[in-house]
Amino acid sequence: MTAKPPTPADLALSDAVRRGDAEAARAALRAGADRERRDEQGRTPLLLAALADRVAVAGVLVAAGADVNAQDARDDSAWLVTGVTGSVAMMRTLLPGGPDVTLTNRFGGVSVIPASERGHTAYVRAVLAETDMDVDHVNRLGWTALLEAVVLGDGDRTHLDVVAALLDAGADPSLPDGDGVTARAHAERRGFCAIADLLRRAEPHDGVGPRPEGGRR
Repeated sequence: MTAKPPTPADLALSDAVRRGDAEAARAALRAGADRERRDEQGRTPLLLAALADRVAVAGVLVAAGADVNAQDARDDSAWLVTGVTGSVAMMRTLLPGGPDVTLTNRFGGVSVIPASERGHTAYVRAVLAETDMDVDHVNRLGWTALLEAVVLGDGDRTHLDVVAALLDAGADPSLPDGDGVTARAHAERRGFCAIADLLRRAEPHDGVGPRPEGGRR
């Protein structure tokens, strides 16, 4: 079935998203632009706005009822890509749209997992404090956000801060990957001494661990 060609209003909305022009986006929607129209890759205007961190335009689209959970051909959504970009402002702009925090990307991960890999500490802290996202969600690779921060991170201060943020939010340092290897063991193997020490101090002792109260699971 051939897709219906875009209307002038649809084209105006696409241009507004590209330029980050919130007023033009609002005008295009008033003129009848389809807020859920998808491009050849299945991306909606809101997803494109999130990818480019066009926060003001995203706010207009969310207010107009755009679907924050609509996924494209790669299983990306406006909400999920905030974990990739690390944009706290975009994450907060999408919250009124009712994001599904259990929605997963093509790797089976929730948004905090790629954020942890990329060292987006502010995002990790914000999304875990402001939503009920599962800090110990396991993706298809068998990794939690904590494991991904160690396995795919480079052991620098940024990733140390991410690990601390995850532990503060209640991440379980004893959870192993699919091969039975814990985040601490990975850190030790990679020579990430500061991270390994932080994880060691966070591990339970005699069944009683230092996990902070209120950590999300």
